[in-house]
Amino acid sequence: MKSTFQRTDDSAIFIDGWNDLAPGLMAGFTTRRGGVSVPPFDTFNLGLHVTDDQDAVIANRERLAGLTGFPLANWVSAQQVHGTEIAVVTEADKGRGAKSTSDAIQGADGLITNETGIFCTAFFADCVPLYFLDPETRWIGIAHAGWRGTVNGMAEEMIAKLEKNGVKAENVLAAIGPSIGPSSYQVDDKVISQIPDGLKGAVVTRKETGAFLDLQLLNERILQQAGVPTENISRTTLCTFQENHLFFSHRRDHGKTGRMLGFIGWQE
Repeated sequence: MKSTFQRTDDSAIFIDGWNDLAPGLMAGFTTRRGGVSVPPFDTFNLGLHVTDDQDAVIANRERLAGLTGFPLANWVSAQQVHGTEIAVVTEADKGRGAKSTSDAIQGADGLITNETGIFCTAFFADCVPLYFLDPETRWIGIAHAGWRGTVNGMAEEMIAKLEKNGVKAENVLAAIGPSIGPSSYQVDDKVISQIPDGLKGAVVTRKETGAFLDLQLLNERILQQAGVPTENISRTTLCTFQENHLFFSHRRDHGKTGRMLGFIGWQE
């Protein structure tokens, strides 16, 4: 199956096809449009950990809550430390990270659940959003994978965590969301040296100006190695660096920027 991210609202895009396969599933990615934040966080910044006005961020989150049907009391966020730790989210975690970073799930970059009414979230401004769905067992997940998380196998760890909870890798649908694209992501030898040797040739392009890494393709290859069928993996071509009218980009905006939100949850 190949699905794409389809824009159905100015403030968010959704994974096309997943709702048809799994009615009641809400999975998507926000844009930078339709909020109340002022420059350089204009306008739909969802990140509380940047120096935006906190009331504006909460107002933006409330707007997304209205758009998706998941109130902030049902949101769950992780700390995001560029690692590969994954938390299994339950009813008891509802509200963690929704209005403050202090009560987010510590030390984690991935969230999985099979319970309804839980809005699993992650924040992005160039890093790769990874989405997971098993329509049979109803396990879902989302992960934040920057270059560190990617080369350290976050995609593989998510599959392993799902397998421990009764999911078969061959049944998993995975979607790779908007991130910095291969033509914009120049990297140094420190990064390249940590890419698995068998994958470097496919994901690194060397030009006169330097070396460029395709993070999305690298995550796709790691998912394939973890047992997810190629036809079950979808990958968008949207680039957060180039699409400045749609997305924030940490690299393009020199760190002074907002955050998009990746989200997935079963509606009650």
